[in-house]
Amino acid sequence: MQVTETLNEGLKRAYELILTAEELDAKVNAKLKEAQPEIEMKGFRKGKVPMPLLKKQFGERLLGESMQEEIDAAMSKHFEESGDRPALQPEVKMTNEDWKEGDDVNVEMSYEKLPDVPEVDLSGVEIEKLVVKADDASVDEALASLAKTAQDFKDRKKGTKAKDGDQVVIDFVGKVDGEPFDGGAAEDYPLVLGSDSFIPGFEEQLVGVKAEEEKAVEVTFPEEYGAEHLAGKAAVFDVTVKAVKEPVEAEVDDELAKKFGAEDLESLKGQIRERLEAEFAGAARQVMKRDLLDKLDALVSFELPPTLVDAEAKQIAHQLYHEEHPEDHGHDHGAIEPTEEHSKLAERRVRLGLLLAEIGQKAEVEVTDAEMTQAIMSQARQYPGQERAFFDFVRQNAQMQQQLRAPIFEDKVIDHIAAQAKVSEKEVSKDELQTAVEALDEE
Repeated sequence: MQVTETLNEGLKRAYELILTAEELDAKVNAKLKEAQPEIEMKGFRKGKVPMPLLKKQFGERLLGESMQEEIDAAMSKHFEESGDRPALQPEVKMTNEDWKEGDDVNVEMSYEKLPDVPEVDLSGVEIEKLVVKADDASVDEALASLAKTAQDFKDRKKGTKAKDGDQVVIDFVGKVDGEPFDGGAAEDYPLVLGSDSFIPGFEEQLVGVKAEEEKAVEVTFPEEYGAEHLAGKAAVFDVTVKAVKEPVEAEVDDELAKKFGAEDLESLKGQIRERLEAEFAGAARQVMKRDLLDKLDALVSFELPPTLVDAEAKQIAHQLYHEEHPEDHGHDHGAIEPTEEHSKLAERRVRLGLLLAEIGQKAEVEVTDAEMTQAIMSQARQYPGQERAFFDFVRQNAQMQQQLRAPIFEDKVIDHIAAQAKVSEKEVSKDELQTAVEALDEE
């Protein structure tokens, strides 16, 4: 097959591929000859069907198949010999649309190649790593928060009105059009007012009730309520208040520790300290990562594939639009044109993405099967009861696999770079770390 370059401008490349009629015919004949021994046809013994008859029967289908195979082979050979790596799938089209059997096949292939990424001396990169120790105040604050989650309730003085945050123990029977409905009744039900665990409007009407009081609570089920026969319906709940209880925080002691699986209070404090420092380390890593990416971005400059930058800018604009318009869940909002700011951010992302990919490839950084499985499991937890279906979906979806693999690969490359860079540690307070993290969102 003849391959002639027709465009070489920056990263843009275009080629004319000519598959002659003779080459195509030879390919078809070779396929027929290969298949001939296994073909049976009425009036002929197996393997004895004449070639002209085989060509008449199967030639048309084999023409298209052979044409595609030859073009694919020519493209593969071209990329192997040239070393070009296309930024996106090459555009391939026939230029002689009036082609008929016996004509040469003229094809145009065009693409943008990935640029050559310059070497970076990673040993000269200097970055700062923030370190935060979990002090006693932070541990005590976390303990107090745990105590709130482990709070108990005790009876209020008889005749006391229920307040928001109190627990009322109730019997209730719900009715729609005067008739009780399934799942609408319970006895000795402990309900914390203000918890929003019941349908809208229910808990608010119990603020101010007393023990032994009876009350008719009138509500309307939401239109999107899970049970279709109740969605949008007005209902009345006959409620009997059996007790009104006030919240009592749990004591911070060994008993509290045991509730959370620790042997004693000191052991629980140790676990909390470890968890807090792990959280601080994760936040500090995000700050360090941004610092490192900023340093790398300032170190390198090379031509970027326009199609990649344009696609990334459009993705950024689309994402930001939905963040600013959370009520718009569809995609019929029309085209969202990227701004200059979107384009600059896209250039940074593409440049750093190509740089990290190059560094990772040269360092032979790989995402292991175990790391992928862990990432899939983490995502699957968001779909309780459908974990197996999610696993199957990911296994069959290459794009989803790439979405899960990309951040793991990037983090491993960042670790590889940090291991070679000059990293200095700086101990800061929790508040200073928080300020640094918040600054990431502002940039």
